[in-house]
Amino acid sequence: MKATDIIGKKVLVIGSGLSGVGSVRLLHQVGAVPILLEENTKVTEEDIRKKLHEEDRDTTQIIIGNIEDSVLDELSLTVPSPAVPLDAPTVMRIKEKNIPIWSEIELAYNFSKGKLVAITGTNGKTTTTTLVGDIMKAHFADTYVVGNIGVSYAENALKMTDDSVTTGEISSFQLEAVDNFHANVSAILNITPDHLNRHHTMECYASMKENVTNRQTKDDTCVLNYDNEYTRDFGNRCPAKVIFFSTKERLSDGFFLDGNEIFMSTAGNATRIMDIHDMNLVGLCNVENVMAAIAISLSMGVPLATILNVVRNFKAVEHRIEFVATKKGVDYYNDSKGTNPDAAIQGIRAMNRPTILIGGGYDKGSEYDEWIENFGGKVKLLVLIGQTKEKIAECAKKHGFTDYCFKDSFEEALKFCTESANEGDAVLLSPACASWDMFPNYETRGKKFKEYVNAL
Repeated sequence: MKATDIIGKKVLVIGSGLSGVGSVRLLHQVGAVPILLEENTKVTEEDIRKKLHEEDRDTTQIIIGNIEDSVLDELSLTVPSPAVPLDAPTVMRIKEKNIPIWSEIELAYNFSKGKLVAITGTNGKTTTTTLVGDIMKAHFADTYVVGNIGVSYAENALKMTDDSVTTGEISSFQLEAVDNFHANVSAILNITPDHLNRHHTMECYASMKENVTNRQTKDDTCVLNYDNEYTRDFGNRCPAKVIFFSTKERLSDGFFLDGNEIFMSTAGNATRIMDIHDMNLVGLCNVENVMAAIAISLSMGVPLATILNVVRNFKAVEHRIEFVATKKGVDYYNDSKGTNPDAAIQGIRAMNRPTILIGGGYDKGSEYDEWIENFGGKVKLLVLIGQTKEKIAECAKKHGFTDYCFKDSFEEALKFCTESANEGDAVLLSPACASWDMFPNYETRGKKFKEYVNAL
């Protein structure tokens, strides 16, 4: 299906969040006729119209709840928001009618211009995307940072020109329905178990991540993590030119960490790039993010001196192993973005002192064994909250860790942590779970943590 095929035609957008609102805006601009479906019956039409751009409020048909077959029969395309699974009942009805389905990033790509960097992975996406976006801004005149980072790709697509450089944080949800989507440089930072309640199997989840290389050829580049089993294996069948990075292996080609220094190697000839102590970021996970960002940026033609200048001045992304404050000799860290066990492992590894850890939340079907195995004498107390607290406690007991307690609310957990912490300790919010059982998103959870700490 070509982008021009939707001009003058009815297109269903499912979901009234950021992606849905951005998709409606783009569809109106290109001459399509968007219909916005919001299946959450708790919201009103007035609520939805307020979220739309002013130009779209009076001209967009809005349906709340169920959609009739007679409406579906008039559609030329469907654009489900990332939160809408492709096996949801409404989407299955659409599939049965052979109506094409594009994700928001597919819709946006079809109307965008310029060069595209697409970054995915289970963990590290936001930090790496933000860093690469800053590097692109330092070298190119016309840049955009879009995607899962909180900026609608669709809303910005028509602003882009042939000279634009766009950096996108791309989630597995966004990669479920792509066709023409084609990045000049892509990256898969890692693949570890996550969102299995949505994708059901690791094989399906990994294949969605691999879709970031959709349409790539050997003229394009894909940056991959050599230390991750899934991404290392994918390097053997990746359609693009592969650049690996590693914190464990001295690579003959690619980027690697040796002691405290990052090296770039070509055909066995290694060149020192930088000392990791020159970075503001902490933790081995951020060394990986920096190596990936350097590889991506060099592939986009940015001079190394420009890249390193940005890296050295880059501060941690909010909610990702973010230092909040020291209160009465206790350091507080906000790692609310640690929404799965592998991400939360990185949070623990970044700690260098006895740590009181806040864990638990919405159950995405994760297992917590490896997370608990990484406590390694650092975690002196585990404070559990949310839907998964008993599941995590059982796993902890299985591994011989019994220094945990349950709290019924986030506020109760925070109060208990501050009362239990001694001078020289750290309090770390790194839940290994999503926030949706207690908060609308991880950002709200992290902000609540920071507000509490700063008010101490």
